[in-house]
Amino acid sequence: MNPLYHQAQFSCSASALSNAPEDTGREVAFAGRSNAGKSSAINTLTGQNSLARISKTPGRTQLLNFFQLDEQRKLVDLPGYGYAKVPIAVKQKWQSMMTTYLTERKALVGIVLVMDVRHPLTEFDWQMIHWCEHAQLPLHILLTKADKLKYGAAKNTLLKVQRDLGEASIEITLQLFSALKKTGIDDVHSILDQWFGFSQS
Repeated sequence: MNPLYHQAQFSCSASALSNAPEDTGREVAFAGRSNAGKSSAINTLTGQNSLARISKTPGRTQLLNFFQLDEQRKLVDLPGYGYAKVPIAVKQKWQSMMTTYLTERKALVGIVLVMDVRHPLTEFDWQMIHWCEHAQLPLHILLTKADKLKYGAAKNTLLKVQRDLGEASIEITLQLFSALKKTGIDDVHSILDQWFGFSQS
């Protein structure tokens, strides 16, 4: 594992792209429904317990959270969606911010979409997939909480999701992942290494 992931540090939170860090280098963003295990995945991948805060109330994070790996590389925790009971105006603001971020952020090189293996491909997930297609961004899907299912059932879900995504116009990879059992970490690091250009350096 590249030691840079362990060295990830919180950089800042932004309520809009206008107060986000400079749009340079390479950035990989994590998206997912509020209760899909996004923060746990980021913490597990960086080997840190509290880098991304795990809220007791899913949906609290309405900000873009930036984590610096080095001067040229960042992880971004996108606002969770789909669980919190928020007013329509807040949802519209969220959608507008996400669309702008996904289509205009030049540093963005890929999206990791986090889905609960027991509830994959929700309406939100499809929205993210279509946004990625529109922006022509490569997408890696983490089917989290794989420890909650027997291996055969989890594998069947993986294959079904793979079939359902067969018509996508962008590069999509997917895998099973468990923050609790620490399984699937190497697979994600391998994708991140490619996107961040570690494998070429």
